[in-house]
Amino acid sequence: QLQAVESGGGLVHTGDSLRLSCTGSGRTYMTRVQGWFRQAPGKEREFVGAIDWTTHDVHYGTSREGRFTISGDLGKSTVYLQMDNLKPEDTAVYYCALRTVYSTIYDEPEMYEYWGQGTQVTVSS
Repeated sequence: QLQAVESGGGLVHTGDSLRLSCTGSGRTYMTRVQGWFRQAPGKEREFVGAIDWTTHDVHYGTSREGRFTISGDLGKSTVYLQMDNLKPEDTAVYYCALRTVYSTIYDEPEMYEYWGQGTQVTVSS
């Protein structure tokens, strides 16, 4: 069993930066991919990016626009989402997701087995 806990959300202004953290616990040695999705009100859950711990490659979604950077510390079972030059349209609940299954598909929520409770990010104009 795996658990994920997010931290670092909050209220910021346009142009600000924010760093989110996601820490896994439990049987973390089973984690193959650890990443981030976000969901704005009335919209579908959107892939932000993820680290594949097998290859240590980082995969990003289209929302990145060069403003988001994902990094991680495998020893701490932690993945970070650095968000710069934030815009009001980045307002969403950001979820950490973990999976134990190997696949080269990273952007489908259905591929992830474990989810955190989410952390709210609100960007005011």
